[in-house]
Amino acid sequence: MKPLIGAVFASIFLLGTNVYADFSDDMETSAKVGIQFQDYSIHPQNKHGSNLTAYQELELKYYHDNFKAYSKIYAQEDAADAQEASEHNGRTFLRLDELYGQYDFDNSNIKLGKSIEFWGALEVRNITDGFNPIDLRNDPSEKTNKLGVWNGAYTYYTDTGELSLIVKFYEQDQHLAQLPYVYYFLPSFIHYNSKLSSEKGRSYPSTYLKYSASTEWEMPLDYAVILEHGYDSQRYFNIDGPLNGSPVNAQNRAYLVNKVSTYNTLVVGSALVKLEALYTDVIDNKDISDYYHVGAGIEYTIANFLENNGDLGLISEYYYYRTLEGDKYDDLGLFETMQNDLFLGLRYSFNDDSDSSFLGGVILDTQYIEQSYSMKYETRVNDVVNVKVDWQYIEPSVRALTAYRLIGRHQRIGIDLSYSF
Repeated sequence: MKPLIGAVFASIFLLGTNVYADFSDDMETSAKVGIQFQDYSIHPQNKHGSNLTAYQELELKYYHDNFKAYSKIYAQEDAADAQEASEHNGRTFLRLDELYGQYDFDNSNIKLGKSIEFWGALEVRNITDGFNPIDLRNDPSEKTNKLGVWNGAYTYYTDTGELSLIVKFYEQDQHLAQLPYVYYFLPSFIHYNSKLSSEKGRSYPSTYLKYSASTEWEMPLDYAVILEHGYDSQRYFNIDGPLNGSPVNAQNRAYLVNKVSTYNTLVVGSALVKLEALYTDVIDNKDISDYYHVGAGIEYTIANFLENNGDLGLISEYYYYRTLEGDKYDDLGLFETMQNDLFLGLRYSFNDDSDSSFLGGVILDTQYIEQSYSMKYETRVNDVVNVKVDWQYIEPSVRALTAYRLIGRHQRIGIDLSYSF
């Protein structure tokens, strides 16, 4: 009910202001409707061989003097959810992604409400982007598939950067899709309870102090440092019985940490050097160890490749994750996929009026010996129709029970068409 109530509130708040005055010049609305089809030519026998999903987005913006209000509502419908119950994917929902107000001062601002932030620098996985949990009802590799969180923030702007104090007020549930969906990753004998369990209640505040800035050096550097006290972005499953095939219940659990994170990009000639890193001090949890996670990469761009207008980017990235206490959950128990992985890829930007681009590559797990191959092409038609075509193949490990092995070996080709207005 919360998303529906929020959507109604957003509409009243943003569209009903003209009861008191004519603010029509200060109002902006935009929307998107789309349909996504994915076919899995290789997939586990107990999963669907394809899925068809319709989705809609509505954005409302209101400006008046130094005040801004913003709301974004998302809804999607999975065709399988209209069939008999045993075929349901559990992917039909309405979601209030953002609903906040922001007031700007001369060199600072205050923002209050529900919002989504994007932190990080790397291509495949932004390991420092832990402010918003992901929505587990869709493809978990999609970086924009995030849940808005209720928070308040004060940001002060300096000559070269900005300093933000952010307080997250509430921890969101993470719903799962159901078993027939390809990206459902729990065994069939585990029943998932989507209600979040937490150490000190879901309203315990998580506090972030974030500083980001840019230098004016000969080799420009963009950097950010984040200090956090509160609930970790990494969660784990509490399971009420042995994993021997008998029915058991699992519940997502949040725990308290002190964490320091940083993400950085450095321009060196035609190359962009990237670094993300974090260290997490887990506060007195019997199951979860202190851990660190590092990702580093370089993207080298060849302009006007083959005398065309396009730019070719050659990308390499490496990720390493390690827990520091051997008697607690390790990377396998936490479903961490980027624990000792190398990404090699290329990006081609056509630099045309349609913003066309191609991205392809392979992720090689050097520890558990598994691979994930992918390609994606995006373009725009007449500025209003967006087209995405993608292909993915995952060969899971045979050595260890990784997250990819739980999902299963599969190959997909997908097309996503959307219309913006």
